[in-house]
Amino acid sequence: MQSRSPASRTGRPRSAAADAAILAATREALVELGWSKLTLADVATRAGVAKTTIYRRWPGKNELVVDAVAELFDELELPDRGSLAADIEGVVLQFATILALPEARSGLMAVVAEATRDEALRERIRASVVDRQKRLVLEGRARAQARGELPPEPDPAASARTVDLIFDMVAGAVVHRTLVSAEPADEEWVRGFTRVLLHGLGGQGT
Repeated sequence: MQSRSPASRTGRPRSAAADAAILAATREALVELGWSKLTLADVATRAGVAKTTIYRRWPGKNELVVDAVAELFDELELPDRGSLAADIEGVVLQFATILALPEARSGLMAVVAEATRDEALRERIRASVVDRQKRLVLEGRARAQARGELPPEPDPAASARTVDLIFDMVAGAVVHRTLVSAEPADEEWVRGFTRVLLHGLGGQGT
């Protein structure tokens, strides 16, 4: 699994324990206070560190919340359930469970809204959340190819585009279902979504 530590900066050595405490305190504050009332001073108090310790690691609240939420998504794993369809269902259910957490829901919605006018923040979301979780698509596709469920893709450029498309389809559908429509991504919905993803509209009855 990839490192959950935020991007390193120059200066004194980082403390993994301090990073973990700050990120956990940020998620706790998101649940108790919400985005608008969360302050770095409150996070520092909860984490038991100086406010300057946070500023040495993160330039502001937006970046801190992105990394706190990204750490939740780093817990995602692709289960080996014997088939591509079952593997997809397993990881999508995990994803929906994380999005149901108050800290993930409020944090992700807030930073996405802020990122509409902040290109640097959009890039941080891409790097910390999107690009890191594309590992699941790569792992799942490689496993399905080894099983003979999917053909190999010899063209690296086409392969990269396919990974991007699959990720966008899965993440977009689950985020819309849970955060925009506010509907449950339960096992029945996940099974239906997986059928459409794998077989298209013509394969819904299979």
